[in-house]
Amino acid sequence: MPVVALKPGYAGPVQDTEDKFHGNRLLYICWDEHLLFCSPVALPLPPSMPFGALLSEVLPGVYGSHPDFARIDWSQALWTESGKPFKPDAAKSLADNGLVHKSVLRFRTPGLRGIRGSRS
Repeated sequence: MPVVALKPGYAGPVQDTEDKFHGNRLLYICWDEHLLFCSPVALPLPPSMPFGALLSEVLPGVYGSHPDFARIDWSQALWTESGKPFKPDAAKSLADNGLVHKSVLRFRTPGLRGIRGSRS
């Protein structure tokens, strides 16, 4: 995610490169049509983590408080990665799924549109 400085000629050290995350990659994840979570979450995750573990071990701690979460059918979830359609393989690692430092994952859950359909 490039940043444009307002001051011409500004050059400073980049402080959020992958080498500064202790072997993890920063992933941004957003659950579309669920604005109870108003923005993507930023998660530092090991690239070797299976995508299935993201679904079963990480996302419940992030989104599990939402009443729709327990009803998610992950096989029906629609994913995008950095704005492009994405079909993750749950058995493969995050890296083997092509996710790099600062990838942006968004998912939609057909039939689930927030609290009483309010998108919240």
